[in-house]
Amino acid sequence: MRRKIPPLQTLVCFDAAARHESYTRAAQELALTQSAVSRQIGTLEAFLGVALFRRTRHGVALTASGAAYARQTAMRLQAMERDALDAMAHQGEGGSLSLAAVPTFATRWLMPRLKSFAALQPDVVVHIETRTRPFLFADAEFDAALYAGTPAQVENWAGTHALLLMHEDVVPVCSPSLLQAHRHKAKAVTPAAIAKMPLLQQSTRPDGWRQWFDAQQIDAPNARGGPRYELFSILAAAASQGLGVALMPTMLVADELARGELVVACARPLSGERNYYLVTPERADQRPLLKFFSDWLIAQAREG
Repeated sequence: MRRKIPPLQTLVCFDAAARHESYTRAAQELALTQSAVSRQIGTLEAFLGVALFRRTRHGVALTASGAAYARQTAMRLQAMERDALDAMAHQGEGGSLSLAAVPTFATRWLMPRLKSFAALQPDVVVHIETRTRPFLFADAEFDAALYAGTPAQVENWAGTHALLLMHEDVVPVCSPSLLQAHRHKAKAVTPAAIAKMPLLQQSTRPDGWRQWFDAQQIDAPNARGGPRYELFSILAAAASQGLGVALMPTMLVADELARGELVVACARPLSGERNYYLVTPERADQRPLLKFFSDWLIAQAREG
């Protein structure tokens, strides 16, 4: 059956015109005349039976239908471009994986291990883009996502299958100098002493410190106080500079602990609410390459 797909040139012209909301600027980008762009848009509108632009005093503007179609078209063209680049790079061999990942986990845990995956699959390219929240796989060109979240969040991620990789233990860490300064006031840095130190907050986990102090049975009125940082990598940098104590997953600060830039302020780890998962679209036709990557990832997680 013949696919109902408009000519590619009309889509390219529409994408450029939609981004600029200008036929003139689209023509300049594509090295075409303005009238040529206008004709291509007319052809596309006739094909779809939908008005994509409306005339204004200053040129053209997207209609509501045009704006929605532009978002979808942009994603599809980007995917086609990525596929073409992969094919050119590998002459059709190997293939590629596109992953969405929480940034610090990707940087600190996944990246050091990808070399071993490359040794097993030297012709495979792994693309990684950061995502911190659930998304619709139907609207994004990802094969899978590496996600940190609670079991409830994963269960509520519609249309997906989640594979548990590892649990997360968090522990208070700080710079050696900050720890030493507070040791002058106490023989040991107890949970009660931690409550009096400057606390660094992870903005997506506002109750992290509250939960840790509750587990230690310590009253900490300032548990939600202190500067907030979105990423664990920024939190680790702030802690290493002596700005305060951070509640961090140990696996994400292993390098800083090994180098002595950070130390464990109080050896009272807490099993966090969140786990790390490999999330994939819930469909039967999972690619063999994705299955291979999934099995490799599980083995890496078991090794720690």
